[in-house]
Amino acid sequence: MIIEHRCVVPVAVERLWDFLLDVPAVSRCLPGVDEFQAAGADTYRGAIRVKVGPIAIRVEGTIRVGERDRARWRAAMTAEGRDPRIPGGVTAQLALHLTPRGEGGTELHVRTDAAVLGKLGEFGQPVIRRSADRIMQQFVENVVRALREVGQATGAGR
Repeated sequence: MIIEHRCVVPVAVERLWDFLLDVPAVSRCLPGVDEFQAAGADTYRGAIRVKVGPIAIRVEGTIRVGERDRARWRAAMTAEGRDPRIPGGVTAQLALHLTPRGEGGTELHVRTDAAVLGKLGEFGQPVIRRSADRIMQQFVENVVRALREVGQATGAGR
C-alpha cells in the first residue's frame, strides 16, 4: 500500500532537514512513541502506540536510515515492527523529499510503501490510511511546534 503525504512547513529547508534527520529528536514528535533508543549506526529500536480502527496496538520495531542525500534533500528509511499480542506486523519503506518554497517555507513529501500483514492487515486500506493521515497531521504539527520552541530558545528565526 502506497501512502503519500505533502505539506508545507514554515521553516527553511536546511533547518527542517537538520531536524528531520536528527532521528532521536524527531521521534519525540511522532504521536504515540513510548520507547526509543539507538541500536547501532543509523538504527533505532522503539515502540509506538497507535489506534487503527477500533483497536489500539503497540508496535515494537526497528527503523534504519538508509540514505541521507543533503544535496538533493532526500532521505530513505526502512521500518519494521509488530504488536506481540497480534499475529502479523508492518514493514515499510519511507522516502522523504524536501523542496524549498518561497518565504522560508519547505514542502515536505513523505512516501510510504507499507505492507500490513496478519490480523492488522484485515482492517483494510481505508482504515489504515485514515490512521496514517491522522498520525502524519499530528506529526507535522509537533515538528512545527518543536522548531518554534528551538527557535525561540536560541533566538533563531526561520
